[in-house]
Amino acid sequence: MKNNVLWAAVILALGIAIAGGFLYKGMRQNASQNRYVSVRGLSEREVEADKVTWPVYFKEVGDDLQALYRIVSAKNAKVLAFLKSKGLADEEISVAAPLVIDLEAERYRVSEAPYRYNVTSVITVTSKQVGKVREMMQQQGELLQQGIAIASGDYPYSVSYEFTGLNALKPSMIEEATVNARAAAEKFATDSRSRIGGIRRATQGLFTIEDRDPNTPYIKKVRVVTSVEFFLQ
Repeated sequence: MKNNVLWAAVILALGIAIAGGFLYKGMRQNASQNRYVSVRGLSEREVEADKVTWPVYFKEVGDDLQALYRIVSAKNAKVLAFLKSKGLADEEISVAAPLVIDLEAERYRVSEAPYRYNVTSVITVTSKQVGKVREMMQQQGELLQQGIAIASGDYPYSVSYEFTGLNALKPSMIEEATVNARAAAEKFATDSRSRIGGIRRATQGLFTIEDRDPNTPYIKKVRVVTSVEFFLQ
């Protein structure tokens, strides 16, 4: 009888010890899982635009609409000849229908204008030959010598540059941002006398593409910030 009671006591003690061990291990594991650091990693690149949209436009004013159309058609032909002579293909050039404003039909006329019609002609260049198109912009004087004054400054017809190769940059930029985030986490861990474990959670930020500065819109800055949480051990 005494032996049975003794064995029962031993088994109970072993059970309590084992349960305590599991409980202790679970508490330590839970505590380690709740110890983490959240950091951000930045990656930036400067790239050249690989697509340009250049609206080439000019205005004609007068009272005879048919005469204005003839003038616009003749000047359009000269602009097209200029663009193609510089190496642009037909698919890089599109001609829009002339925009005609009848000043006599305007509801809020301030005063009598010296002409009735204002006609705007727009020929849009869309090309991946960014360097070539930029050179052509600097050669607009050739059109001025032919009596065609290319206008500028109107917001709807501003030149725009794009970078379309983002997908090729994404993998390396995400990797760089993650490496930078780990470096920041390791500095934090060193200061707190800990060490970095695995990644608890990671969030990729949005990629942004902006002009590097107002004077060089054809150079873009690509940027991404990732948020990463590392376990601390």
